[in-house]
Amino acid sequence: MTKESDRCWVCERPLGRRVQQHHTVPKSKKGRATVPVHPICHRAIHANFTNAELARIGEDRDRILKNPALAKFVHWVADKPPDFHAPTR
Repeated sequence: MTKESDRCWVCERPLGRRVQQHHTVPKSKKGRATVPVHPICHRAIHANFTNAELARIGEDRDRILKNPALAKFVHWVADKPPDFHAPTR
């Protein structure tokens, strides 16, 4: 059985060797809680949201995924291996 912490908070794929901790509320906005994410997923979050937006969204993953660009990214990355890397636009 796979624990929730063994999966990426964004795309829900299994985590690989490289794991980053994403502050759901940015540290600059006094956030402390973190969730495990792939580096590529972490970059995608920050490419599509400002810190102010992330502070308002908080831990609401569903709101993050309502962003069309991020939803498209999650669909695209779904079949990639855990340590997949590519440039983020």
